[in-house]
Amino acid sequence: MKIKHSMTIAACVAIAGLSAGGYGADWPQWGRTVNKNMAAPDEKNLPTSFDPGKFKDGTEIVDMATTKNIRWVAKMGSLTYGNPTVANGRVYVGTNNDGRGDDRFKGDYSILRCLDEKTGKEIWTLTVPKLGAGKVSDWEYLGIASSAAIDGDRVYIVTNKCQVLCLDANGLANGNQGEQDEGQQMAEPGAPAVEVKPNDADIIWHYDMRDELGVFPHNITSSSPLVIGDLVYVSTSNGVDWSHTNIPNPKAPCLIALDKNTGELKGEEASGLSQRIFHGDWTSPCYGEVNGKGLILYGGPDGVCYAFDPIPVKDADGYGILKEVWRYDCNPPEYRMKDGKPIKYTKPDGPSEIISTPVFHDGKVYVGIGQDPEHGEGDGNFTCIDPTGTGDVTKTKKYWSFKGINRSLSTPAIADGLVFMGDFSGFVYCFDASTGELYWKHDSLSHIWGSALVADGKVYIGNEDGDVLIFAASKDKKELGRVTMPDPVYSTPICANGVIYLATSTQLYAIESK
Repeated sequence: MKIKHSMTIAACVAIAGLSAGGYGADWPQWGRTVNKNMAAPDEKNLPTSFDPGKFKDGTEIVDMATTKNIRWVAKMGSLTYGNPTVANGRVYVGTNNDGRGDDRFKGDYSILRCLDEKTGKEIWTLTVPKLGAGKVSDWEYLGIASSAAIDGDRVYIVTNKCQVLCLDANGLANGNQGEQDEGQQMAEPGAPAVEVKPNDADIIWHYDMRDELGVFPHNITSSSPLVIGDLVYVSTSNGVDWSHTNIPNPKAPCLIALDKNTGELKGEEASGLSQRIFHGDWTSPCYGEVNGKGLILYGGPDGVCYAFDPIPVKDADGYGILKEVWRYDCNPPEYRMKDGKPIKYTKPDGPSEIISTPVFHDGKVYVGIGQDPEHGEGDGNFTCIDPTGTGDVTKTKKYWSFKGINRSLSTPAIADGLVFMGDFSGFVYCFDASTGELYWKHDSLSHIWGSALVADGKVYIGNEDGDVLIFAASKDKKELGRVTMPDPVYSTPICANGVIYLATSTQLYAIESK
């Protein structure tokens, strides 16, 4: 293993440009940088109004002549939960196979599309068959829900088959690199290999978390990869079975580190997170540095935020372990116990796991709690943590918390001393990043699944009704615009090179001022 200590990781991060703002105008991973803050402070001249246009008669193809401030629109499947990422002139987004028109693939597949940044035209597509375990582990038509992480000419993605894949960003255009069995990997279980074509993805390596670790994914495998130095970190999506009470493998890790060049397992958490799973492990890891030391920040399936040392160390049996540095229970005690008895997990006033991604910003960690949207609305909590401690820091390292928020799937967006956050009930919040003072709250009138984007002094956030709300990024509430899309917005808008990318259920829009 090439990495020897955390200062080496810090050097790798700085050299690679992965620290905040280091990638310039690209958005190469979920959260743009390794700190996972949903902000692009260097972007300018972004629109406050646009028109998504109308579909051509009898189709789901947008008539570009009817749009305004739209560079291009790319047809997706019927459900798009994957959030786009942009790097090196290409856009990556996960969706499902509906309406694709490739005769090799009929029915339910999950796909990752690589598109040309300027035109939206397809360059290549990764096609992944269903896991074959039923909806308990691979829910119908969800597609790929992971956001791709791009590191040079490599693309890292977690698929619905509970696999971590490393892909060639060039696709098959420069020959078949790495693994040579793409045709078999695209085939249904037990079926013959599919004919490989030039517009298929080129798989460098894959790591199967079910086969190698005994992971039992619940509903969907959804982590977005984090690349630091020579390692790629992902959550495993381990969870409960169909009964929602039994954990098939409580010994499987929730967080792992792989060699980014080979896919070899280098480390895993050994804190017993899977023994405490409420429902599923769907968060994504974050990276931050505290006093020169790197930390992997992780939202646990037990509602606890963890910090791990990013450098795996060998245990007595020779396995690589990601050592726990600290933990903070993001559920207030009254969410866990009432009258001396535990509160049931799904109760509106009960505890929640962490589905959103922790954000590291200005030496602080920001994280909210929430549950599967199928569980409905309920009490949430949004916390700002001091990451300098060790051990259980729940009672000693809280900067502030806010219990007036509801359950949330949203990752925070922070800029100019303000935090913008949505909750599943449909409210948008603006807080003081240092004190937690609530400056304003706005009801979007529909469920919010995604996160807010802060860019160019504006806040963009979508909801289940398809409304995209645009606010001034200020402590005084000012709605600058509202656009109604033709489909629900489950994803998060991102911004790269002066263009906002927004996925609805069936379309990906490239939005720019003209």
